[in-house]
Amino acid sequence: MKIISTNIGKPTKFIWKGKEEITGIYKKPTNKPIYLTKNDVISDEISNRLNHGGYYKACYLFSSEQYPYWKNLYPNLDWNWGMFGENLTVSGFDERKVYLGDIYKVGETVVQISQYREPCYKFGHKFGTQKVLKQFIQHGFGGTYLSLLEEGYVDINDEFVLIERPKISLTVSELFHLVHSKEKNQELLKIAIESKAIPPKKRMLLSEYLK
Repeated sequence: MKIISTNIGKPTKFIWKGKEEITGIYKKPTNKPIYLTKNDVISDEISNRLNHGGYYKACYLFSSEQYPYWKNLYPNLDWNWGMFGENLTVSGFDERKVYLGDIYKVGETVVQISQYREPCYKFGHKFGTQKVLKQFIQHGFGGTYLSLLEEGYVDINDEFVLIERPKISLTVSELFHLVHSKEKNQELLKIAIESKAIPPKKRMLLSEYLK
């Protein structure tokens, strides 16, 4: 896996249900290194810290290989890296082969694969339709958030080097499908609930689906 774009969002105002709101989802390539901290990315807009940022959502990663699928669905949008609100656009990121809790060295940092993406109305607003939320979930490749074990700079062409993988885990793809499916796979559910890579509150919510 290799970083092909580092992306930062500036505060952007928009109207939602008659009310002015601010979002940081409109990210643009920086063409320079960005600094990842244990709670966020330096200079990146986080308008709602209740649902964004923090230890388990310090940085968002998305696969460049998923872009052609979405460009085909929405050809009239102004496409560039960072379109999905990701801080890092990464090539070679296969969500079926990367596991929850994986620890990687990338650039100056050490990161851990953390929780899943939950698309919201701001994502729908950016794409011009709220139907994209359902499409995003059905497609099943939602990227992943990262936790920062060691802070530092990352840059274009930095590669992810696997340091450690949990003995028992589930892939990023399996976790995304598990969270968004009506019928929960009970074995995968048990694994997710035991993973400390996911915040306690989310693990508690998932535990409610145990039979």
